[in-house]
Amino acid sequence: MSFYQHETAIVDEGAQIGSDSRVWHFVHVCGGAKIGQGVSLGQNVFVGNKVVIGDHCKVQNNVSVYDNVTLEEGVFCGPSMVFTNVYNPRSLIERKDQYRNTLVKKGATLGANCTIVCGVTIGEYSFVGAGAVVNKNVPAYALIVGVPAKQIGWMSEFGEQLDLPLKGNAESVCSHTGAIYRLSGDTVIKEQA
Repeated sequence: MSFYQHETAIVDEGAQIGSDSRVWHFVHVCGGAKIGQGVSLGQNVFVGNKVVIGDHCKVQNNVSVYDNVTLEEGVFCGPSMVFTNVYNPRSLIERKDQYRNTLVKKGATLGANCTIVCGVTIGEYSFVGAGAVVNKNVPAYALIVGVPAKQIGWMSEFGEQLDLPLKGNAESVCSHTGAIYRLSGDTVIKEQA
C-alpha cells in the first residue's frame, strides 16, 4: 500500500487511492472511488462510488463527497462543508437516476460549513466563504459569500483578495507572487509569465 490508512478507516475493495495520500480516522471510501496522489481525507470523511478526487486535494473532517462529485487537482474542502447530489430529495421517492453532476475545478477553496447544491460548476481558484450556500455556477477566481451565495470580489491563486471591481476592465497584481490578473467584463484571467 503506497498510501497511509488509519486502522479505523474502511477502504472498500476496488477503490483507487494514489501514492502519498492519507486516509484518517473513521473514513469510508467506497469501491468505485478514484482518489489521486497526495490527497488528505480527514476524520469521518465519506467518499462515494462515483467520485473522482484529483491530486493534492484536502478534504477536511466531517465531509461527505457523494456520487457524481468531481474534485480537480488542489481543491480544499473545509470542515463539515456539504455536497448534495439530488436537487429535490424525498425519502419516499427513489431518485438515484436523477443525480446531478457537480464539478469543482482546480485550486478552488470551499470554506467550512458551506453547502454546494448539486449541478453546479465551481471555477478554478475560486473561493467560497464559510457557511455560504452555492446554488449556481461560480466563475474562476470569484470570491463568493452568503445565503444564497453572491460574488463580492476576486481571489488570486495565492488565496488573497485582488483589488478589482466585480465588472469592468482592470488589472491587479498579487502582492505575494507578483502575478498579474486582468479583468475583462466579468471574467478574470491570470497573465502568463
